[in-house]
Amino acid sequence: MDLASLTTERLVLTAVSQDDLADLHALHADPRVWRHLPSGVHTSAQQTSDEITMYAADWERDALGYWTARRRDGGDLVGIGGVRLKPTATWNLYYRVSADHHGQGYAGELVEAAMQAAATVAPDAPVVAYLLEHNEASRRTAERAGLTQVWRGPDRDVPGGVRLVYADRDLPTATLAALH
Repeated sequence: MDLASLTTERLVLTAVSQDDLADLHALHADPRVWRHLPSGVHTSAQQTSDEITMYAADWERDALGYWTARRRDGGDLVGIGGVRLKPTATWNLYYRVSADHHGQGYAGELVEAAMQAAATVAPDAPVVAYLLEHNEASRRTAERAGLTQVWRGPDRDVPGGVRLVYADRDLPTATLAALH
């Protein structure tokens, strides 16, 4: 099964590629999509391009990774997301939706496709969402996807931040330690 191009009820999901650079840079440079992590704003197209290169390598290595999500009716960029296999042998669940499309259920639609794809490619690998506690929308999306909180503690990247780890199953202590 080729997971590099899928459709959902409202989205066309395609494996992230450099062809998406302009749209993905505009998304990642928009401070509205980083209000919970302002330091994440991309300040150059090269920064976005470097991430796309890394994400494209995931597809080559694991036959799954992050997708660019566009509306089926018109092709407007909705966001980026999916799963990528981490060295911890867990799928990292990621979703970033453009501010113009917040609150319309697109993240949930993207997450549902990602969860199904992860179960198809490597069902023994847990799906994990790593998010900041104050990001209520991200937490609700993870919970609606059936993930439960398995860890809460200080964030190693955000001074004073509290990180939550959600997973689709219990995680071994060693895996949890590697995640935070």
